Amino acid sequence: MKRTVLQRHKRGLRVTAIVGSLSFKRLVMNKMRRPITIPLLEQTPKNPKPALSPIPNPTLPSAPKTLSTPHPTLTLSPTSNHTHLLNFLKTHIKNPPLTSLNLLHFLKSKLHHHPTFAHFDFHVFNWASSIDSFRHDHSTFEWMARTLAITDRFVELGSLLSFMVSNPCPCSDGIFSCPRTEPIFQFAINAYCRVGRLDDAVNAFDSMRKLIDGRPSVVVYNILIHGFVKCGQHDKALGLYDKMMKDRVKADVFTFNILISSYCRNSQFGLALELFKDMREKGCSPNVVSFNTLIKGFFRERKFEDGIGMAYEMIEFGCKFSSVTCEILVDGLCREGQVSEACELLIDFSRKEVLPKWYDYLGLIEVLCKKGNSGRALEVVDELWRKGNVPSLIACTTLIEGLRRSARIDEAFGLMKRMLEEGIVPDIVTFNCLLQDLCNLRRTVEADSLKLLSSSKGLDLDSTAYSILVSGYSREGKRKEQKLLVDEMLDKGFIPDLGTYNRLAD
Repeated sequence: MKRTVLQRHKRGLRVTAIVGSLSFKRLVMNKMRRPITIPLLEQTPKNPKPALSPIPNPTLPSAPKTLSTPHPTLTLSPTSNHTHLLNFLKTHIKNPPLTSLNLLHFLKSKLHHHPTFAHFDFHVFNWASSIDSFRHDHSTFEWMARTLAITDRFVELGSLLSFMVSNPCPCSDGIFSCPRTEPIFQFAINAYCRVGRLDDAVNAFDSMRKLIDGRPSVVVYNILIHGFVKCGQHDKALGLYDKMMKDRVKADVFTFNILISSYCRNSQFGLALELFKDMREKGCSPNVVSFNTLIKGFFRERKFEDGIGMAYEMIEFGCKFSSVTCEILVDGLCREGQVSEACELLIDFSRKEVLPKWYDYLGLIEVLCKKGNSGRALEVVDELWRKGNVPSLIACTTLIEGLRRSARIDEAFGLMKRMLEEGIVPDIVTFNCLLQDLCNLRRTVEADSLKLLSSSKGLDLDSTAYSILVSGYSREGKRKEQKLLVDEMLDKGFIPDLGTYNRLAD
């Protein structure tokens, strides 16, 4: 007995193929022998419509055996899940005939969230495609492609894309192709490139070109070029770029940035500069990533003046700095021991009002303090702070520690007050260390005023801070102030017993 299998042509036409019952039965039995060991679908055969055993559709009235609809459970190993999945399908697919809208609702709202059957989604998709009265459209294609890509089922994804080539969306039955075809393939190509399956990405790209109207978009080219670059295949990236030019697809700033970065990675900085010039000649405006890549390339080539010159060219071009721009310049100069030049560069950028407001110049402060030049670090902080570039909490704390090590307690005290007034609350350890330094210099009154200011700004003082102040007043013989602090400690619960109270009060 033979069964007629209908397959749809690209324009909705159908051809009839006869499948021998012997080979068909062998295929079904082989599938039934495969045990399920992991929650992943079996590899889909090259034919995207798998041969399935003819069993009546559970949601439709029984039909003659020659027109019966196969069920997806027969592609699985014989387990108790068959019955449950069959009942699940009967429950949620009730209204004949099955449409792409009904199937999409079932896949998205029912099957996708089921803890047991979620990974059988592609089996259900293939089952639906075997129904003579059913035809997938871009909605089911897109949902299935995204689901397979996100879950890294790339063998099944390849089968799905092949199925789309031979059974395109009904939107393509007219003059134009379906507008959702390219986005579907774009998502799949991006997924392939993400995991380094570049051959699959190229095959998907070639398949997409057969289906869409006109040329592929520059976005798809960029994804594939970046995939080659990320995998170190620089020559293939350039070859695809040349192909892109032959197809008369206009490159954008992302295309040039990817290739400029690839040239720099492959120690071809001269070619990167030529591409940058070519980019501007073609009317494509560089962005901050373009400049950052070239500045980093200059510094890698130890051409520091050229790198700084590129930064000033960036200002003239009207391109705003990013924090990465400043980090490349400052960190590069500091690594070469040109700390003074880095300071002057930052101050000049601040005066020109091109320094990003959220740039954290902690690295420069650390280098200066390690070299014992905390005074210069304070000058830089003052200059940048005055122009609105507020230092981070860690930068301030690092500078206070550097000033303390250099015995510049007055500057540390002034910086702490400025921090608190600006709402930058320090950590309690740094704060207590500065209180101790002030008390050691018999400046307990100033330390006490700092304690009051910090309390008003939200710093939770501990018993150590109070003990430092009590000891400071005791050494200076100011018993009245000492007694007030001890009573305040008692109110806050810092004194556990009467003996401790008497010891602190005396």
